[in-house]
Amino acid sequence: MPKPAPSLDLRVRFYLGGEIALGPGKAHLLEAIQETGSIAAAGRLMGMSYRRAWLLVDTMNRCFREALVATEKGGATRGGATLTPLGIKVLARYRSLEAKAARAAAADLKALTALLSGQAGPRQPGL
Repeated sequence: MPKPAPSLDLRVRFYLGGEIALGPGKAHLLEAIQETGSIAAAGRLMGMSYRRAWLLVDTMNRCFREALVATEKGGATRGGATLTPLGIKVLARYRSLEAKAARAAAADLKALTALLSGQAGPRQPGL
C-alpha cells in the first residue's frame, strides 16, 4: 500500500488564557448544532459524547462576551440548541479568517510540504 503524500495542515485557534475559545473542532461543532438543533445530535454526528460536546459549548460560551449557543431545557419538548446571533457572527468570521489564512499561507505551505520527509512520527502536543 503506497504511503499518502506528505502534507501540512494550517489550523487557526483563538486562545483566551489557557483555553481554546475557538478552533476548527469547535467551529465544526457550531455548524453541527446549527444543522441539527441539538448539542447531543451534533456530538453524535461528530463521534463524541454529549458530555464532551456540552463541555466544548460551555467553554465557548464562557470565553465570549455573550453565549454562542442558546439551549432550551429538555422535558416534553426534548429541548434543543441554537446558535445565537453572536454565535452565527463568530462562526462566519472564523470561517472567513480561516479561508484568508489558507490563501495567504498557500505558497509557504507548498514549499514546506516539498521539504517534508514523509516519515512523520507520533504527534506531540504543544511542540
